[in-house]
Amino acid sequence: MNRAALLLPATVIIIAAALSSIFIVDEREKALVLQFGQIKAVREEPGLYFKLPIIQEVVTYDDRILGLDVDPLEVTPLDDRRLVVDAFARYRISDVTRFRQAVGASGVALAENRIDTILRAQTREVLGSVTSSEILSADRAALAARIRDASRSEANSLGVEIIDVRIKRTDLPEQNLDATFARMRAEREREAADEVARGNEAAQRVRAQADRTKVELVSDAQRQAEIIRGEADARRNAIFAQAYGADPEFFDFYRSLAAYRAGLLAGNSTMVMAPDSEFFDYLKSPEKR
Repeated sequence: MNRAALLLPATVIIIAAALSSIFIVDEREKALVLQFGQIKAVREEPGLYFKLPIIQEVVTYDDRILGLDVDPLEVTPLDDRRLVVDAFARYRISDVTRFRQAVGASGVALAENRIDTILRAQTREVLGSVTSSEILSADRAALAARIRDASRSEANSLGVEIIDVRIKRTDLPEQNLDATFARMRAEREREAADEVARGNEAAQRVRAQADRTKVELVSDAQRQAEIIRGEADARRNAIFAQAYGADPEFFDFYRSLAAYRAGLLAGNSTMVMAPDSEFFDYLKSPEKR
């Protein structure tokens, strides 16, 4: 009875020890076997493994590509136009032994903190060597590749491989936005004023040309009118001369009638002249002429 009572706990202990000595490495993980904090084995292939119970422990790390959002940072390009850059990185733990030695028990949290510091330093260095126009242009991908390549050597000392670095967004600092918008507004207003001035200048040229054309047309019309009037007067005088030469008496009579018609109008028939004036010769009776 006593033997059976002792056998059962011993069996439980043996089973528990056997189970605690077995561990499984997932295909998405890498594992380290530690004994009193020292690395005793590295398990990178998926499968079933064994360890010494109690005195050995297993630490696993993610073998997949991980993402890290870099905290927004302010950079100063060559043209001294400060920008706030928001970026992210993709990395993976390439050497678990070096990774453990570099970050100890703090694991991924400490590693990402150091990677963030590395990326921020390299971002400032790379973007500080170009102008803001290059940062805001399509060359951003090439600049991100330079940041990635410059960060890899430092990240390798952590047992980490930087897979990719991308710049998500580039903005002006909040305190510079109002000044920048004001400058942009002033530039647009200046351009608008220049356009208005050029338009007014063009309008003045068109107006001056129109006035000149008008004066030329009126002058030419008046010249032609004077020519036509002079030709008409000459023709009229020729007709009068011809009529006068044909019958001077009738011509005088006709001219007198025209004068009567022009002078003796309704409301304008009061005339003051000598009684023997020649104006009324053809209104007198033959006896009084």
